[in-house]
Amino acid sequence: MAQKQTADFETRESSGDRLLAVLALFTIERSEWTVEDAAAQLGVSAPTAYRYFKRLTVAGLISPVSGASYTLGPAIIQMDRQIQISDPMLRAARGVMHDLIGHAAEGSALLLCRLFHDRVMCVHQVLGRGPQAPVSYERGRLMPLFRGATSKIILAHLQLRTLKSLFERDGAEIAAAGFGGTWDAFRTSLGAIRRDGFIVTRGEIDAGRVGIGVPVFDKDRTILGSLSFALSEARAGTALIERLTPLTVAGARDIERIMNDAPSSQVSSARLRVAR
Repeated sequence: MAQKQTADFETRESSGDRLLAVLALFTIERSEWTVEDAAAQLGVSAPTAYRYFKRLTVAGLISPVSGASYTLGPAIIQMDRQIQISDPMLRAARGVMHDLIGHAAEGSALLLCRLFHDRVMCVHQVLGRGPQAPVSYERGRLMPLFRGATSKIILAHLQLRTLKSLFERDGAEIAAAGFGGTWDAFRTSLGAIRRDGFIVTRGEIDAGRVGIGVPVFDKDRTILGSLSFALSEARAGTALIERLTPLTVAGARDIERIMNDAPSSQVSSARLRVAR
C-alpha cells in the first residue's frame, strides 16, 4: 500500500510540487517535523521523504534541530531580507507611510497589506505615537478576506469570476460578514465600496479599533493590496476619519506612482495638497 501511495504521489506531482508540499507542512501550529511524520502525512515512503528533506536542507530552506526534527531554515530569512529590500510595493510605501502616520491621533497604526490566494497578508506596519492596542494584522499573518476595512477594500476590487467562486464556496461566511445572503446582495455591497473608493469599519477585527481601507493597484489597475489605518476607537471621531480618509487615498495613489517611477515632486505634492 505504501508503495502504491508513493507511486501515486510521484505521478500526481512534479518534483517541484512535491518539494513545495513538504515545505508547506511547516506552519506556526506545527513548526517541527521528522522525516517519518512528514512521510506519513504526505503518504510517501520514508526514503522518498528523506530525499525531499535532504534537498531542502541543502538549499537552506529547512534545518535539522534536536530530536531528529527539522524546522524552517536560514534561507527563509535571507529571502525575507531580499523582499524587504527589493519588493516594489514595499519600497514605494515606506516613505509614504512614514509621512502619513504623523497625521493620525495617538494609538494609530498604518498597514500595508496584499492579497495572498484567498487571504490577506500584512507586509508592513508603522505604529504611531502613544500607547497601542493590539493590531491583528501583523506582518506575515494571514487574515480573513471578508472582515475589516483592510481586507474588504481588496475584496471589493477582485474580478467578478473570483467573487462568484468565493460566494459559491463561502456564502455563509460572506452573509455573516454583512454582505447579504444572495449573490446579488453581495455584488451590490461590493459595488458600493468600489464607487466610494474607501471603506470605514468598526471593531470587525480588533475590538476598540476603527479601520480606514483604501485599495492599491498595479499599473494595469489590477488590485495588489491595500493601505489602511487602524485607529483607536476612543480617538476616531468623525472629524479625524474625514481628515484621514482623503489622506489615505492620496497616499495609496502616491505608492502607485512611485512604483511606476513618477517624479518625486509629483508624488509629494499630491499628499501636501490633501493635507492642507
